[in-house]
Amino acid sequence: MYQIYSMEKMYGCQQQLIHTDSDIEAVLEFICSEANKLTNCAIYYCRQMFFKAHKYVSNYELDEIMKSNLHFKALRSAVAQQACHKVGESFKSYRQLAKLYREGKLDNKPKLPKYRKRNGLTAVSYPDRWLKLVNGQLKFALGKQVKAWFGIDSFTLLMPSNLDFKDIKEVRILPRNRCFYAEFVYKQKQLKLNLNQSNVLGLDPGLGNLLTAVSTTGKSFIIDGKKIKSINQCYNKKVAALKKGKPQDYWDEELAALSEKRNRQFKDIRNKVARFIINWCLTNNIGTIVHGWNQGIKNGSQMNKKVNQEFVTIPNAAIKDRVEQLAVQYGINFLTTEESYTSRSNFLNNDELPTFGEKSERKHRFTGKRGKKIKGKLNNLGRGGYLTDDGIWLNSDCLGAANIIRKQVMTQLKEISLAKVTRAVLSLPHRYEIFNDLSKSYRIRCEEARIYKGLSAEFSSAV
Repeated sequence: MYQIYSMEKMYGCQQQLIHTDSDIEAVLEFICSEANKLTNCAIYYCRQMFFKAHKYVSNYELDEIMKSNLHFKALRSAVAQQACHKVGESFKSYRQLAKLYREGKLDNKPKLPKYRKRNGLTAVSYPDRWLKLVNGQLKFALGKQVKAWFGIDSFTLLMPSNLDFKDIKEVRILPRNRCFYAEFVYKQKQLKLNLNQSNVLGLDPGLGNLLTAVSTTGKSFIIDGKKIKSINQCYNKKVAALKKGKPQDYWDEELAALSEKRNRQFKDIRNKVARFIINWCLTNNIGTIVHGWNQGIKNGSQMNKKVNQEFVTIPNAAIKDRVEQLAVQYGINFLTTEESYTSRSNFLNNDELPTFGEKSERKHRFTGKRGKKIKGKLNNLGRGGYLTDDGIWLNSDCLGAANIIRKQVMTQLKEISLAKVTRAVLSLPHRYEIFNDLSKSYRIRCEEARIYKGLSAEFSSAV
């Protein structure tokens, strides 16, 4: 399973926390509340049409029906239509998934879109044609009904200094943990860098080792994940203490502040890791990234309670998506492949690489064994170790990253050479810490060094 993403349409998103006065905050809360109520009304209508008439409602029909709704009138028409169209698209997605399920192409049965939480808030979207730039401020128009009720027809937010107003395609107001964010969707500039497509970087996601990377240029490194585990453990302990003796859905200001802090930390880590990976590829002339990924790996995880708590909440998917976005921007081929048996197969002996779930007439045999816990105790290899039958000790995560590349070489990337992936590469990876080695000062030093000289002048400004 692989994908190569083109650069025909390049859009980026930038979020910023909205710092404003109480009056503007009240306006934001009002429009997000009205959008939430309108969404529930649209979902109710679509569900009733599905149950009683077995019909799916189109976006145009939904707009016509909801036009007379009080919550529709409370919003700018374009904003209200965007909220209705989101509901229409969700039912369209359900229809397509239900068809796949009936054909036996989908394992889990899809469910109809459910109602949003009562008296909650939902995101609102302003298309670019309804935005104006006035004295460095973005002006957002409100509906006529709001002007009649409250005497105001618009509100303003600060325009980001690093974006061009002409490039903005949409602005979304996102309510999250008692805060409001402005998300700017803008057109990105395409960077044409002549990177070597034959140089491949394999990425193996994990827990203690957040990302393990091995390249066909003969280099390997590990991004340490212990700090992110510590942040998550501290958060879980504080939440458990605050919710002790309370109902399961209990929520308050302190819990919201804790969640918001943890989410910001995770977002910061995601961006630092993804930027580091892309900068490393640019510096080492890497034109292809192969990311190991098992779809649905966290669904129904059967590990012990402690490991489940750590594993399920680590944002591996968010990091993968961010690396993919940046890779597309810089013209790097991004591939994904399933990673079953990659840390058990001996790369040096060219062991077979089966796929989990495939039927086989014989039992798979690997010329080595991996270090792991047996009844709560580590075997003599230690955690993360791999011992070949020849007595060679390897890092099991590096082995996994190398085998992820080999899986693609066996199927799609058949002309790629793995000659430089040697014993030293698989046993002596360089380890980077997230908040020390991936800091801004380190990234600046890497940029100034610029080992690879063949890139265009756009590299220095882009990195």
